[in-house]
Amino acid sequence: MILLAVGVVGVFASIMLAAVAVSLPPPRWEQLLKSLALYTSRSNGGADIAVITTAPEASAAGALDRIGELITLPGDRERLSHGLDIAGNPADWPIARVIRTRPVAVLALGVFGLVLGNNLGGGFRILLGLVAGVAIGYFLPQILIYNAGVKRQEALLRALPDTMDALVIGVEAGLGLDSAMDQVTRAMKGPMSDELRRVLQEMRLGVSRADALRDLTERTTVRDLKRLVTALVQAGELGISVATILREHANDQRTRRRQRAEETAQKIPVKLLFPVLACMFPAIFVVIIGPAVLQLAKVL
Repeated sequence: MILLAVGVVGVFASIMLAAVAVSLPPPRWEQLLKSLALYTSRSNGGADIAVITTAPEASAAGALDRIGELITLPGDRERLSHGLDIAGNPADWPIARVIRTRPVAVLALGVFGLVLGNNLGGGFRILLGLVAGVAIGYFLPQILIYNAGVKRQEALLRALPDTMDALVIGVEAGLGLDSAMDQVTRAMKGPMSDELRRVLQEMRLGVSRADALRDLTERTTVRDLKRLVTALVQAGELGISVATILREHANDQRTRRRQRAEETAQKIPVKLLFPVLACMFPAIFVVIIGPAVLQLAKVL
């Protein structure tokens, strides 16, 4: 009972610490560095922020930051930073807040695993629950970032055909590629528009178009978008007409979108098979065979 009470108190304390860690705003130096990283840091933006060691404004956040730094490996920080780039660098989840949340998650899930193991019979189950909870809590931020990145990349893939069509219309109407991208960012919303806007912002700060486009490929896992960027960079270096390349890629993207829709439609019967077997067939069997079973029971 004492161990259970301690576990419950630990869970509530962990929840309160998590609420404090998430609700605390990032310090001003972190906000400034993040804004600059959008334009100046292309390959190791997360590492550049890690170099600054200014004391955070909030003492609770400072303690959590120090603990998070101790349990976070350098390679893991780079993976988290790259994962945030893939996820679009959400404003509510800078790298410092992710690291700040990790010790809270480790503590909360570790205590939860400890209590769960004790309720399941104690013994080695307590140690197993504690180890599993700590491991899940350690990798939970990375899992959440990976999930957000997958969803964003899927949204990029869905928006790519429409964006290509808009670029083709702008270029064939007489606009340059930069002006066409600017018109797309003004007329459309979504992750694809945000990525093009970031490319234009880097170019306004003096980054060449080829480097800004190559940075785009580092922030995406969509192969079609990478092929488009490679073609645009080669066209700029070789002096090939951009309109022709955009037209070909737009036609290819429309075909691929139709093929993906057909593939998804073909998967629906297979996905419906198991729910039908598990939910509908038992009810049908009861309705059809039930009266016969009742009659047979009366006869016997």
